[in-house]
Amino acid sequence: MIGVGLIGSGFIGDTYADALQDVRNATLVAACSRDLARAAALAAKWAPPHARAYDDAAALCADPDVDLVVVAVPNEAHLDAVRAAAAAGKGVVCTKPLARTGAEAAAVLNVVRAAGVWHGYAESSVFSPNIAKAHDMVAAGAIGDLLTMRAREAHSGPHAPHFWDTRTAGGGALLDMGCHTVESARHFFGKDNPIVEVFAWGATLAHAERTTGEDTAIALLKFAGGQLATVESSWIEKGGMQLRHELVGSAGRLVTDTSATPVWGFIERPAGYLVEKADADTGWVYPVPEEARAYGFSQQMRHFVDCFARGEAPRETFEDGVVVNHVLDACYASMRSGTWEKVPHPAALAPKAQAPA
Repeated sequence: MIGVGLIGSGFIGDTYADALQDVRNATLVAACSRDLARAAALAAKWAPPHARAYDDAAALCADPDVDLVVVAVPNEAHLDAVRAAAAAGKGVVCTKPLARTGAEAAAVLNVVRAAGVWHGYAESSVFSPNIAKAHDMVAAGAIGDLLTMRAREAHSGPHAPHFWDTRTAGGGALLDMGCHTVESARHFFGKDNPIVEVFAWGATLAHAERTTGEDTAIALLKFAGGQLATVESSWIEKGGMQLRHELVGSAGRLVTDTSATPVWGFIERPAGYLVEKADADTGWVYPVPEEARAYGFSQQMRHFVDCFARGEAPRETFEDGVVVNHVLDACYASMRSGTWEKVPHPAALAPKAQAPA
């Protein structure tokens, strides 16, 4: 049984705690928040009666019952949280994006490499059931050679205020949500087929009073093999999450839509929580059953724990997070220049083996 310590008590921390309920060989043993009461509440909700609460990340990481640390804090706190886990010699999973810039992501990677600890990058999109099925079909040649992909993630804006502050968060909708679609593009086109050039546009169309970052962005990703991915990120769309992929091949096409749901209808009276960022609780509603599973959080946690227990590198590592951050850096450079920008190959990615658990 793998003991998990969770750093962060916000929306994503709660989601990860929910996802861990589906992992047969892991248990949440400790939770940490700057607000001790919030950590205690999360522990009581998901891991009664013996999980411990901390208001100091180093203390959680030093807990002898914690084998694997899951980082679920704002972007600007990732590096320090990973340092705490690495200093304690614990394996670590970090939420997306790995960092705010490629340089900072490389620093995060260097921390775990120097400490020789196991690491996993929590990019949920590649683990969601519909993406996994589409990937299996593409890999089996169902639509021939994959030529283009269009992916979009959209909603009405982040839950927490820290996402809106680009001075600390590092970026707007593209960093917050484009990290998902960039990595799903790498997942489909192959990580041995790098993104070499990007063109991007971004603007603040609806939330100028809340953020100096872009609330809408589109990026074109050109791969070494000549394929093209279009990724769209939006904080201006009301009515719940939009998670869609359109894959075009030489012998067919596939469409996935995580926001599609078997439950929908018109209601005049509220019925409680419906779906992340629903924006309204009456009228036409489209609740998503078992969100943690529909979005791939449960599947990724099972994968990480299984790989950690076996001492194997997972499908998504900090190296992947570094690549994504460098691609996004190039996208932001393109927004400023108005031209195609090259994506550098990060020097931090010189091959090194994962440390055993």
